[in-house]
Amino acid sequence: MQIQVNTDNTIAGREDVVRFVETVLESKLGAVSGPITRIEVHLQDQNAEKSGPDDKRCMVEARLEGRQPVTATATADTIQSAVTAAVDKMRNILDRELGKQRARR
Repeated sequence: MQIQVNTDNTIAGREDVVRFVETVLESKLGAVSGPITRIEVHLQDQNAEKSGPDDKRCMVEARLEGRQPVTATATADTIQSAVTAAVDKMRNILDRELGKQRARR
């Protein structure tokens, strides 16, 4: 599973953020990673220099072998919370999609 993390220019500490994202993805999606070829994560601070509720956005896109990509998005007060919420949503989507695929066999 290849992981690509994209951030806008307002996200501070890019290396630490990338390590955090990779750790969360591997721990939460590791068990279902077989059919995943690549995961792209897009992080954005929607208000840039201003602070506000739910201004951090994380979009996770999983590319599956022989299938259309699936996405999950979450917003939160911190990057860590947004990443965790988006990856949890992605896990639920993948469990459902891969469960349907297994049921067809």
